Amino acid sequence: MSCGEPHETDCSEILDHLYEFLDREMPDSDCAKFEHHFEECSPCLEKYGLEQAVKKLVKRCCGQDDVPGDLRAKVMGRIDVIRSGQAGPAPDAAAPETAAPPQAAPSQAASPQAAPPRTAPAPQES
Repeated sequence: MSCGEPHETDCSEILDHLYEFLDREMPDSDCAKFEHHFEECSPCLEKYGLEQAVKKLVKRCCGQDDVPGDLRAKVMGRIDVIRSGQAGPAPDAAAPETAAPPQAAPSQAASPQAAPPRTAPAPQES
């Protein structure tokens, strides 16, 4: 999105960092650049207003959920590791840390009492 007008800070840069601005995760000098840009660029101001409204709606609808204590502790521990410079590869989020290797199921083929495999019934003709 661009309004087609030249700006001190390009529209694409503003939109790329919009959430950082919304969350106040940037230096005050950068926030001032954004505010100045919004004063002269109505399409970016509109996008900012929309994203701000969405953020408020999400906070209102989802902001009351409590974070489980063990999850909070894991996240805070990981942040401490990263800050200390000891960060290694992130653990696989899909696999639990304490998961045991899968156990092989006993083979039914070796059992003399194994039931025959089930098959779908044949379609009946009308």
